[in-house]
Amino acid sequence: MALVVAQEVPTSSSMAVPHGPAGVGKARHRMRAQLRSGGVSESVIDDAVLILSELLSNACKHGRPLGDALAGDGDVRAAWRVEPRGRLLVEVTDGGGPTRPAPATPSVTAHGGRGLNIITALADDWGVRDGVRGEVTVWVVVHEDVHDPDAGCRRDGFATRVTTPAPADLSGLDLVDAFEDLD
Repeated sequence: MALVVAQEVPTSSSMAVPHGPAGVGKARHRMRAQLRSGGVSESVIDDAVLILSELLSNACKHGRPLGDALAGDGDVRAAWRVEPRGRLLVEVTDGGGPTRPAPATPSVTAHGGRGLNIITALADDWGVRDGVRGEVTVWVVVHEDVHDPDAGCRRDGFATRVTTPAPADLSGLDLVDAFEDLD
């Protein structure tokens, strides 16, 4: 008779991440490994890792580190958990900043400003929670049920859920005339 011992797979994690780009990769790697070992589907993991990256980037760009550390010297906190009913929640906490997290409407040529729009398009829900000593936590419900076989399959309409400014009206241009001299 063989005795089998079940090993509990971690369904939650919390870690200090350096306030700056250095720790983002480590946090993503740890999240991916833990969610994969917990049996979460790859499409859900991909969404969660992208969301974590966006949240950490925003915390480092717009927020202060936790505690009394100077920008670049301290940490922010990343956390994620799969709740018993299967809901995957990701949170990033920083020391607060001069503005509240809110989706932006960047220009087509802007190099940033799309992170929260991407999160809105991928996630089931997200919000902001104020904490002690000015701390700000952005929380994201990546998926309500990671055990649902269709979880992570929302990508079909991704392009229609990301809002971008309307292109300029080009109806008055006659592009045929512009190329006549090239013959």
